[in-house]
Amino acid sequence: MSEDLDLVMDYTESSMQKAISHLESELTKIRAGKASPGMLEGLTVDYYGAPTPINQVANITILDARTLSIQPWEKSMLAAIERSIMGGNIGVTPQNDGVQIRLFMPPLTEERRRELVKRAGGEGEQSKVAIRNIRREGIEEIKKLQKDGLSEDEAKDAEKAVQDHTDRFIQLVDKHLAAKEKDIMAV
Repeated sequence: MSEDLDLVMDYTESSMQKAISHLESELTKIRAGKASPGMLEGLTVDYYGAPTPINQVANITILDARTLSIQPWEKSMLAAIERSIMGGNIGVTPQNDGVQIRLFMPPLTEERRRELVKRAGGEGEQSKVAIRNIRREGIEEIKKLQKDGLSEDEAKDAEKAVQDHTDRFIQLVDKHLAAKEKDIMAV
């Protein structure tokens, strides 16, 4: 019976870790006024009929704190990359000079910073909801195991362990949000 309990605990913890990883990837997409190649993640280009991430068809470099340079390996990809960036709605207009595309990050206003903090908070709240749902599923599985013969003491200990995981991961979400808010609000 303890094998089943171990599986439930492992699944619960790995699912909560995936929720944190997802939060981290979403927070990198929220730009904090600094140029970052991470803000282009998720944007794809039509490369010979196949949707391909931009970083697989071009070299992305940071020229300075507010400028990204995208240099495609094939000149024919310039227009497709430019369309992808425009369609990606990342809040930046690409500048195409025929050889490379430059993205100039405009300075953030106080109002825009507050919007970004709010958006980051929304992502954090979604992660917390996901973690709580994983906790609920884990506890339901433990209760099923208890009906199938798991002792009450083991079930209570396992439920406490799931709650401890939940608390730890929610603190991690709060830590990520605090760091991102500090990053966004820094002028």
